[in-house]
Amino acid sequence: MSRINLLPWREARRKEQLNKFLVSMVIVAIMGATVWGVWHLYETKLIERQNGRIARIDLEIERVNKKIKEIKNLEKEKSRLLSRMRAIEQLQGNRPLVVRLFDELIMALPEGVTITNFEQKGSQIKLEGLAQSNARVSSFMRNIDKSQWIQGSDLQVIKEDKKSAVTKEGVTINSFKLTFSQVVPQSENEDEES
Repeated sequence: MSRINLLPWREARRKEQLNKFLVSMVIVAIMGATVWGVWHLYETKLIERQNGRIARIDLEIERVNKKIKEIKNLEKEKSRLLSRMRAIEQLQGNRPLVVRLFDELIMALPEGVTITNFEQKGSQIKLEGLAQSNARVSSFMRNIDKSQWIQGSDLQVIKEDKKSAVTKEGVTINSFKLTFSQVVPQSENEDEES
């Protein structure tokens, strides 16, 4: 007798194929989820590493900015100290010039001339004084022009002093205003530099 399978074999085969398909789908889904999880973990690690680098760079930038600020403060302090040093050097360099100025002024001052006011701005000097005669003021100006350290005498005003017009000896007193310049001879500059 021939064997006839009356069982619903097609349905059983469909169920079996459906089960295989569902198992395959579950395996593919698990593999996809695993690949996605690994990829996501890898990307997260890359982002964390990059964020760590950025944080380190930010810390380094902050440290460098602090150093730049310190350097700027030091440069300001340096320029302030350099200006002080230049002022001190200038004062030290001018100290002998003041002594020389007064020495030359005393040597140029003739008898009968008195200085009542002395003012110096830079190398320009203004004098006010009293003289027994105009000739003594002229002599004073000639002596100034002969000096190597003070030159360029310029008489501003000479007039009879009303307050003390006549001294005890009967001599008329004249007041005068005079300007001149202090100069440093070239040979002296070269000696000081060497």
